Amino acid sequence: VKPFYLDKSLKAQSWVTEYFDDSIPYRVHLSEGALFLWLWFEGMPISSKELYERLKSRGVLIVSGSYFFFGLDDPSWQHRNECIRMTFTMEESTVREGIQIIADEVAKVYAAG
Repeated sequence: VKPFYLDKSLKAQSWVTEYFDDSIPYRVHLSEGALFLWLWFEGMPISSKELYERLKSRGVLIVSGSYFFFGLDDPSWQHRNECIRMTFTMEESTVREGIQIIADEVAKVYAAG
């Protein structure tokens, strides 16, 4: 099972690299065997919850990172609002298209500032 999902993770990471413009300040957190990737958009002008809503309207579902930082109430620490979690376990074409849409939407967000 591990080689199967490792391959899916590596493909998803390659599509992120392919579709995300280098001008977007993003990082992919180390993928350590989970069935999802964490993407961090440093300085993102909107919250990850708002990004979720925009992506949902385009047929792509992600999870806002804000749900994973409960108990950390420091409003100056924006990292929790700049991360999303996305799975890569579906059909390759679905994952690839989803990543392309995420990249497009994030580029729009940064362009609008």
